[in-house]
Amino acid sequence: MAGVYLDWNATAKVRPEAIAAVTQAMIAGGNPSSIHATGRAARATVEAAREAVAALVGVKPGSITFLSGGTEASNLAIESAVLAGYERIIVGATEHEAVVESARASGLPVETWPVDGEGVADLAWLETALRAPGRPLVCLMLANNETGVIQPVAAAAALVRAAEGWLHVDAVQAAGKIPVDFNALGADTMALSAHKLGGPQGVGALAAGERAKITRRMQGGGQERGRRSGTENVPGIAGFGAAAQAAQAGLEALAAQAAWRDAAAERVAGAAVQIGAGAPRLPQTLCLAAPGFESGLQVMNLDLAGVMISAGAACSSGKVKASHVVESMGHPDLAPCVIRVSGGWDTTQEDWRRFGDAWIEAHARHAARRREVA
Repeated sequence: MAGVYLDWNATAKVRPEAIAAVTQAMIAGGNPSSIHATGRAARATVEAAREAVAALVGVKPGSITFLSGGTEASNLAIESAVLAGYERIIVGATEHEAVVESARASGLPVETWPVDGEGVADLAWLETALRAPGRPLVCLMLANNETGVIQPVAAAAALVRAAEGWLHVDAVQAAGKIPVDFNALGADTMALSAHKLGGPQGVGALAAGERAKITRRMQGGGQERGRRSGTENVPGIAGFGAAAQAAQAGLEALAAQAAWRDAAAERVAGAAVQIGAGAPRLPQTLCLAAPGFESGLQVMNLDLAGVMISAGAACSSGKVKASHVVESMGHPDLAPCVIRVSGGWDTTQEDWRRFGDAWIEAHARHAARRREVA
């Protein structure tokens, strides 16, 4: 029996449309800065992809800068705000490390914006914090990578604008899974990544609004409107554009996974706690904690059963550590026991059912071993 892949929030399977676009771009070749026919064709490929990615989040194509991924996008946004004269940074307690570490490296004072027990940012705290001196850069992700919890970005944006601040939104997990409207959210900058929505790895984008002055990231030939020099990754960008179009067309189908997710959660409810279940969430993300059943053991047991998931905090080194997201939500006791189950564009109801079967069996074996030891 084929394995079940339920780790889409780590990386999505590449869509057939993206594979075709990447292949076509690689066969065609060409440098998009060249003015001959092949170069012009490569440029057309890049600009068509720019239009597709822009349409995914509701911005003009010129607002999009192609980069190596979501991490670089957030780094560029934060660096740009610092160079623009912003004086302090407010970072959501459940933000991705790409945002947290970039903020810490900026040299500016960094404040942590708390969340409630469901993982939702505390807007009353923000309103008070914004009264302090210093122009603020505020960072708030649209949807959390571990819990799927969707943040009140538009409400936060109104407060940030009133304080003459800059709002950076990490939409890496949200784009392609729920409708995203850059302007309605009130973002100044927004990070995007191709491989989270079915495009190739190693390509992403930063969307920037009219108030955001983006600094030059790389010195050289002035590609990407002078924002990031270096020959564009034409095949990767082509794949990103194709994946963005397919993801936008598939939003309604992906939303149906909420019922499958909830059914799986109900099956394991006697032994596991849902994290963030009381807040709006991505439809295909389930975060669970089983007291006494360490995250790494859950991942390994399910892997042996042919079901691939991740620990709540799947970090770059491949090691498993306690989830800072769940700790920030006020559940330090559950943080070492968190797993994340996430579906994608070709996930089926049967996949979610097989996860439930495998998890129940793994938990039963673990509980039996604990009783033997006791």
